[in-house]
Amino acid sequence: MALQLTRTAAAIAALMGMTLPAIAKDFLMVPVRPNKLVVVDAAAMSVDKVITLTDAGPLPQLPVVNADGTRAYVLMNKLESIAIVDLMSGETINRIDMTTADERVKGMFGMDLSPDGTTLAVYQSPVKMLADEFQVQPTRLAFYDAETGALKSTAEVPRQITLIAWSSDGQKIYGMGRHMYVFDATGKQIEDKPIHGWQTEKYSQPDVLDVWSQFEQADVIATPFYAARLDLAADDPTAFRTGILTQDLTSGELKMQEVEVADIFYFSTAVSPTDKNRVYGAYNFLSSFDLEASAPIKRVPLPHSYYSVNLSSDGKTVYLGGAMGDVAAYDAETLERTGEVMMPDGAAISLASVRVFQRAE
Repeated sequence: MALQLTRTAAAIAALMGMTLPAIAKDFLMVPVRPNKLVVVDAAAMSVDKVITLTDAGPLPQLPVVNADGTRAYVLMNKLESIAIVDLMSGETINRIDMTTADERVKGMFGMDLSPDGTTLAVYQSPVKMLADEFQVQPTRLAFYDAETGALKSTAEVPRQITLIAWSSDGQKIYGMGRHMYVFDATGKQIEDKPIHGWQTEKYSQPDVLDVWSQFEQADVIATPFYAARLDLAADDPTAFRTGILTQDLTSGELKMQEVEVADIFYFSTAVSPTDKNRVYGAYNFLSSFDLEASAPIKRVPLPHSYYSVNLSSDGKTVYLGGAMGDVAAYDAETLERTGEVMMPDGAAISLASVRVFQRAE
């Protein structure tokens, strides 16, 4: 019925010489082994387009999509290259090869596009490849012109950062590692906030791992962490707790809080774009949490492991991907499975981040 009304409205508008405003739709960007980007129509849970990348294997891993949903930047080729892809034509229009003849450069897991769409920031781990030795070089942020792919500048930054994200106003870059490092837009460090040093009087050092960029919907980085309560006996199984770290990219606020006993594990978490107190975590279970109450809401078992979790723009649907070759949709309130879409030839998504973007249709 809705489709019929839409077509009727379009027909009336055409007769009256009017143009209907374009409606922005959600799409999923799903990298799969060994060399493809799969664009999924999120509402229909169907494959919209399959884009083949050249020399991308073993896995195009981290995609970043621009604001109007027409261009993607994809970290690939053993994390040594970035493809700039026109999502309308499916063509690769430019390519950044970070490795040179004497220096091997891995992009690892950190890459993000500035909010104004002009600058691509990449966290790099370079190694000099000399004839008789390899020389590990300082890690750095590299800034590329998003249009031409030209390198604009670099800045030395701390090691062991796995994820970077621009602040909503484009004035800062957050880098998550042993601390939450805060850099200005040139890469100069201006602050660091303790992660491993969080509440040392009450908890053991938090165990944190986050390699999935899925903060674009809420503008909040979220990751699970695990720590033991020091006020409980070491042999007490309830001493081990699951927590959730959130870094708000708009307000700048970093929060770490315990949410449940660590009886299961999560690989990644994502915040609802319509309620920043609602968080979803996934691995072998899908769980929802209320951060205001620091408590779980609901948990359901999954048919297999999913590494990456993301949400629809209206906050009503949770998308799960990663590990195997499908993306699943779940109702964000009931956690009931509502749909799935298989990747072409069952290709595995593996460690790749599943991103959500909007484009007017």
